[in-house]
Amino acid sequence: MTVRAYIGIGSNLNDPAARVQAACGALQRLPDTRLAARSSLYRSKPMGPANQPDYVNAVAALDTRMPAAELLQALARIEDREGRERGGVHWGPRILDLDLLLYGSQCIATPTLTVPHPGMHERDFVLVPLAEIAGDLDIPGHGPLSTLTSCCGQHDLVRLVAAS
Repeated sequence: MTVRAYIGIGSNLNDPAARVQAACGALQRLPDTRLAARSSLYRSKPMGPANQPDYVNAVAALDTRMPAAELLQALARIEDREGRERGGVHWGPRILDLDLLLYGSQCIATPTLTVPHPGMHERDFVLVPLAEIAGDLDIPGHGPLSTLTSCCGQHDLVRLVAAS
């Protein structure tokens, strides 16, 4: 069975826009998966320590037959191939960050995976690109995406590159 999954993509090191673009290419090459859509690229202020570069963020929609846990492992492998170092500063700088935001309409709570992604409903850098590609979504436990985006500030979010 094919499931629509949404992936949050972010980077703020070593040419972040190119890193996000490369991540979209890697997502497209995952087995049993099709890249259905991707948002524009957005620049945002870091959520964590302020003494780091701005982030470049996007959201990708995947149609996949991979189970959620397997998809999460595949995302971690892509991060690792790009040079992601784990165990650094919480919300610190990252070469690449791939988050499984939504997996169909499922709510998942395991020791290694929580879907919907915790906090996604409060983060402009997730909500705005997600609304660009899937504005009619309902976020399990949080309601319509259109309601969530109408409440977000969007003050520090700048569209860099339109989706292709």
